[in-house]
Amino acid sequence: MNILAIETSCDETSVSVVLDGVEVKSVVISSQIKIHTKFFGVVPELASRAHIENINPVIYQALNDAGIKFVNFSKKIDAVAFTVGPGLAGALLIGAIAAKSLAGIYSKPLIPVNHLEGHLYSSFIENKSVKPPFLGLIISGGHTELIVVKDFGKYKVLGGTRDDAAGEAFDKAAKMLGLSYPGGPVIDEKAENGNPSAIKFTRPYLKGSWDFSFSGIKTALLNYLKENPVENEKHLNDICASFRQAIAETLCFKSFEAVREFNLKQIILGGGVSANLLIRKMFLETGRKNKIKIFIPSLIYCTDNAAMIGCAAYLKQKKCGFKYSNTQLKPNPSLLLENW
Repeated sequence: MNILAIETSCDETSVSVVLDGVEVKSVVISSQIKIHTKFFGVVPELASRAHIENINPVIYQALNDAGIKFVNFSKKIDAVAFTVGPGLAGALLIGAIAAKSLAGIYSKPLIPVNHLEGHLYSSFIENKSVKPPFLGLIISGGHTELIVVKDFGKYKVLGGTRDDAAGEAFDKAAKMLGLSYPGGPVIDEKAENGNPSAIKFTRPYLKGSWDFSFSGIKTALLNYLKENPVENEKHLNDICASFRQAIAETLCFKSFEAVREFNLKQIILGGGVSANLLIRKMFLETGRKNKIKIFIPSLIYCTDNAAMIGCAAYLKQKKCGFKYSNTQLKPNPSLLLENW
């Protein structure tokens, strides 16, 4: 089954053609980083406008890369999938309109996909043998979620962030340090040359809860900088390394506590922050020591992309078919992760 998938939940316009959920025929991602950099964060109105400008060219390129033209769309594409939520209202609407227009014109079924499910199943694209149950850790600029995936479409949400998401904490830390946006990659780069033990930032483990809280680490950094302004490049690298270490240890600690608690043998990471070098290394090493299989997507599938939406859509239609109500097909910025 060839699925044309559209992802526009935030600030990436992405379209992909995915065969049977795992064979990516094409994936095109148009980033808006340059637009939002001067604001040090995503501006919803600007994101929506950029999606309007980008959606048609990105659809055309994704089809072209997959060897598909509009004249043979009906023969080559079996269904159209799109991110229905959560995300920015205007951004989601653009993707939904595009998907519904294509589905209506070519008489194709629609598959609404929860953005979080895209991240949960993104590793399946490159690991065809992986199956539930597993622990999913979604870490991005807007999400830090710990989820037990009992089966396809059957979830137990353990916890989420009480304040800042992991990616948001990196962005805010970078701003404090006078670095560029987005903060995660630049802090990651600086941290590689720093001493992670130089500064003892708090580890908010929140024992007794599966929730996360990164506002305390952010405040600890702010207080440290008030008394210890950045002196030189070495000092900056040490701060970045220590800050990164605190976040990575917190994520790793709670994830491996959860697999022990729920007797799971696999952890799957997803979301833009799973591209972080230390987080990837720490999870893989800890997994080897504890005989827990770790699956982390390639960098292109960590950030928001339509291939992961196509993968999730294929798994969903296998279980649910193509019957969805108007409510289920309506963009929902506050959409929760629900069982199929």
